[in-house]
Amino acid sequence: MSIKDRVIAIIAEQAVLDPSDVSLDNTLDDLGIDSLGLVESIFAIEEEFDITVPFNANEPSESDFDISSVSTIIAGIDRLVKDQS
Repeated sequence: MSIKDRVIAIIAEQAVLDPSDVSLDNTLDDLGIDSLGLVESIFAIEEEFDITVPFNANEPSESDFDISSVSTIIAGIDRLVKDQS
């Protein structure tokens, strides 16, 4: 599975949706993911890829990690994975 597919699967699981119902331009709000769901998604992504996501749940607007859409989350994870290797 690609990084994209794995991230979409994690987000879909958190939103209780089928991965095919998640599009790249969806926001987490579109998918019904609240702040707790966001934190759980970030933890799941960190575990899946063995990375640390630079995201502060207490100050999401202060974070360098863009969570504005599914595609920006995937792009950020892709960068973190490449930087780690």
